[in-house]
Amino acid sequence: MQSGAVNMGAVSSLTYEVSGAEEKLASSQKRLQRYNTQEKTIVAFTPKAVPQPKEKTLKIGKGDTLAGVLQNAGVGASEAYKAVLAMEKYYDPRKIRPGQKIQVRFDPTDNPNTNKSAQYHFSEMKIDIDAIKSVSLKRTEDNGFESRILEKEVTSRLYTNKANIEVSLYGSAQKAGIPAPVIAQAIHIFSWDVDFQRDIRKGDVLEVMYEQIETPEGIKVKNGDIIYVRLDVNGHDIPVYRFKMDDGDIDYFTANGVSLRKALMQTPIDGARLSSGFGMRKHPVLGYNKMHKGVDFAAPRGTPIYAAGDGTIEKAGPWKSYGNYVRIRHNATLKTAYAHMKKFAKGIRNGTRVKQGQVIGYVGTTGRSTGPHLHYEVLQNGRQANPKKINLPQGETLKSTQLTAFKKHVKKLDRQYASLTKGTTLASSQKKKRTTMR
Repeated sequence: MQSGAVNMGAVSSLTYEVSGAEEKLASSQKRLQRYNTQEKTIVAFTPKAVPQPKEKTLKIGKGDTLAGVLQNAGVGASEAYKAVLAMEKYYDPRKIRPGQKIQVRFDPTDNPNTNKSAQYHFSEMKIDIDAIKSVSLKRTEDNGFESRILEKEVTSRLYTNKANIEVSLYGSAQKAGIPAPVIAQAIHIFSWDVDFQRDIRKGDVLEVMYEQIETPEGIKVKNGDIIYVRLDVNGHDIPVYRFKMDDGDIDYFTANGVSLRKALMQTPIDGARLSSGFGMRKHPVLGYNKMHKGVDFAAPRGTPIYAAGDGTIEKAGPWKSYGNYVRIRHNATLKTAYAHMKKFAKGIRNGTRVKQGQVIGYVGTTGRSTGPHLHYEVLQNGRQANPKKINLPQGETLKSTQLTAFKKHVKKLDRQYASLTKGTTLASSQKKKRTTMR
């Protein structure tokens, strides 16, 4: 073979080998492309959700019982019974009322089988007793229940108000926005000095500063004590201050340190109308003139009746035409009697000691009576006497260091009242005549 000549057989072999390699490379690239474009499915692991407690608010309906409401909410009968039993330590379930709300909680039980739905059991309950107290019930480790009292913190806040009397003190005070318990307390304070049927006139004035018990959120819980009260009656100014004495007793005193409290209250009932005075009258039942040896106070059936003074009950029970009757011996010469009662207060019986202002019974119309009222008598040396004409001893007078402390207390209350009424001058700072009614 000549030099430079091409070997065609070798070229042909080499071309075949290159062609084969290219085909293999193309085939590999196609397989790789199919692999890269192939959809990949990835399954993620999601843990099962942990069951959470369930809370419900239940509302009591008419005729519902606590146990019945719990059962309707999914609590078993035996557990509802155990829960009610545990709560009775602090709360009587029979006192539950329509509209009352109950908070209950159900907790998930420990369930090792994760393939099943979570099971729940009754674990907690709370019932509000009033604005500040509630009863809490919790499941114990031994699957019983225990209860306890929860009590909110409360604060005392001072309020003031004023009523210009138009017809009656009670009605005018209510119209002015003074709470009913505060009005009743004011009437009670002045009941030793003031005859609310005869002494009150249009144009008289009542001023009052009183405590109100509230939650920290400002929700009213109840009315507290009257701290200062002034009654201007027919030109007679009677400012009165609440004061705690050295022995711990609390009373109401005029600005001069004289207690309003006397041996007997003028009016042993709140908000009543004097319907018949002492003296001759035509008897409403018998129809002829007869001496009326007491005074009558017309009031709604069930109105509380107070002991006019400290003493011992001589008689408590039905007696002749008086119906349900109570007679109290106050000292060797003075007694009071109360007739036509609907019923007696708890514990009122012969020989019982009572305090002035203590409830002894309730207005009714038992015995010879034409309607609900209190027939009230004062007996002096065994004979009925006109309550308006009996001279009763004055109340306690503060002296020495107690009087000094009281005067400082009065100035403090004056400043508080002036601050609350934005500069209104207290009666104790005014130059008006101060006196007691009698």
